[in-house]
Amino acid sequence: MCGIAGGVWTDPRRAIDANLIRSMTDVIRHRGPDDNGHWLSRVPSYLHQPEVGVALGFRRLSIIDVAGGHQPLCNEDESVWLVFNGEIYNYRELRQRLEGAGHRFRTDSDTETIVHLWEDLGPECVQHLNGMFAIAIWDTKKRTLFLARDRLGKKPLYFYHRPGQLVFGSELKVLTEVPDFPKRVDPRAIDMFLTYQYIPHPYTIYEGVQKLSPGHYALYSQDRLEVKKYWNLDLNREIAITPAEASEQLQALLTDSIKLRLRSDVPLGAFLSGGIDSSLIVRLAQDQLTQPLHTFSIGFSEADYDETAYAQMVAKAVGSVHEEFRVTPDAVSILDQLAWHYDEPFGDSSAIPTWYLSELTRKRVTVALSGDGGDELFGGYDRYRALMLSTWINRLPGSSLLGQDWFQGLRPSSKRRSFLRRLQRFGKALNQPLARRYMNWIQIFPEELRGELYNDSFMEKLPGEDPFNFFESAWKQTSQRDLVNRASLSDLVTYLPCDLMCKVDIASMAHSLEARQPFLDYRLVEFAASLPGRLKLRGSKGKRILRDTFNKRLPAEIWNRPKMGFGVPLGKWFRNDLRARVEETLLADDAYCRSMFRPDSVRTLVSQHVQGEVNHQYRLWQLLMLETWMRRWKPSLP
Repeated sequence: MCGIAGGVWTDPRRAIDANLIRSMTDVIRHRGPDDNGHWLSRVPSYLHQPEVGVALGFRRLSIIDVAGGHQPLCNEDESVWLVFNGEIYNYRELRQRLEGAGHRFRTDSDTETIVHLWEDLGPECVQHLNGMFAIAIWDTKKRTLFLARDRLGKKPLYFYHRPGQLVFGSELKVLTEVPDFPKRVDPRAIDMFLTYQYIPHPYTIYEGVQKLSPGHYALYSQDRLEVKKYWNLDLNREIAITPAEASEQLQALLTDSIKLRLRSDVPLGAFLSGGIDSSLIVRLAQDQLTQPLHTFSIGFSEADYDETAYAQMVAKAVGSVHEEFRVTPDAVSILDQLAWHYDEPFGDSSAIPTWYLSELTRKRVTVALSGDGGDELFGGYDRYRALMLSTWINRLPGSSLLGQDWFQGLRPSSKRRSFLRRLQRFGKALNQPLARRYMNWIQIFPEELRGELYNDSFMEKLPGEDPFNFFESAWKQTSQRDLVNRASLSDLVTYLPCDLMCKVDIASMAHSLEARQPFLDYRLVEFAASLPGRLKLRGSKGKRILRDTFNKRLPAEIWNRPKMGFGVPLGKWFRNDLRARVEETLLADDAYCRSMFRPDSVRTLVSQHVQGEVNHQYRLWQLLMLETWMRRWKPSLP
């Protein structure tokens, strides 16, 4: 697990020298405190092609082949150079094939398998990699830079292309080290951020800067950039399979995925929330180990958000060595650190407990397994059931009453799982088309609120593109599936990489911790995506196939408990301990957001929440993170 940086240039004015490539990697030292490396080269001009300069930089967190594995790494004749962030879990199997084909290895690292695969297969090498990765390869003979990102977007990769230069890095802050890098805020990115609580790929907060999308690679040669999709997950594919056959394949795939992810030359543990997904990963991992697994969880003093009792129950049942940490309102003192590490506005408040969970875990181990992906693959979110229920209720007389103003105006309780609040959200979306209905439940600022928030000047700078298009494009790819699969698979290619994977990668790597997600082995993802919805959600219970397959592996209380998620009691905090922080930040006369938002609209949001009239906790968190990010990075505003 590492951090990478680099660039290629044909314009000598945009050359990257030794000092610059070092500063580009030093700024992400947290991703790799164990080792660093740099390589610079110039390829002479020939056949009317200009001279090409290349710089590759690397920071290493040693996991596999601790003594070796130094990067940048090259092939035998030094014509191919690579920097790589991630883990290739099937590297031993790949190595056997490559050695059989005549390749000779100098290290025991997974990195070297990629170099030799590139020699044999070129861009198609990524099709053979089972893992999480962001890769940069410079091929001297082809005068080509190759960039690639893993199928599910577990590892990030950013790039900026301008005439005569392309630069890239594991984090956006790498690019801000480059001279004359334009930190111009993209108005479209703000609109998307307030809609989704993240900025979808391929966009970033800065104009002209891109995230390489999951399952894509890029080729840069002669100052031309070409981006291609290499993983074509067919979201409309559904297989005919019996429940018994599905259980047998699921057990084999998940067991093997965990086996591969237990490969490590350093101490390994697991996140344990006490939910079905993390508990199952811990159970199956412990089955393959001879020593007790270290497990870690986060708790809250507010009972509605605390899952530690369930985590303790699982730890006792499996025999793991368990530790936990409690989060208080003071935890938001890390706001400035979050703004620095996440590089662009990121509004998922569960970044707070994930941050502290990673910090706690890193004190004991270097690698941690997590249960990410189980909800998207096996129909675990309540909103999937709500979508199915809504289609049935729509047929009933009087269903429109749930969307009327008098009902929407009733004041719900402040409890996290307030039945009235959930019913109001449900009713408000009933008469909308299915994709819009689902979008209404997952968006943070709906279109009408964004319209009230933006000032006239900012509105004029917005492009005509609707942020909804990002989600809708995924929804359309599932047109032949049942509703459970339409919603969950749309989440799989939008919410999962853009929110969950980003959150976990940044929070874990900020503490030099590697997080591994067994549910997101691409073989298991392809299998789960092809299952009919009835094997995922039946009646009021999601994750049916997990329950049927592994029912006896966990205590009954874990299977039957209500789903809580990894939330934070922001609503209460903003009315009490953190009220002053919100008001001082968002309502200040010198707030950066005043250049885009109407001060009266922001004041109304704060007042309505503090007075208990409307629960704006997630919207206020969005605005708080945006303003904090702007104060930290001081970009050029639209």
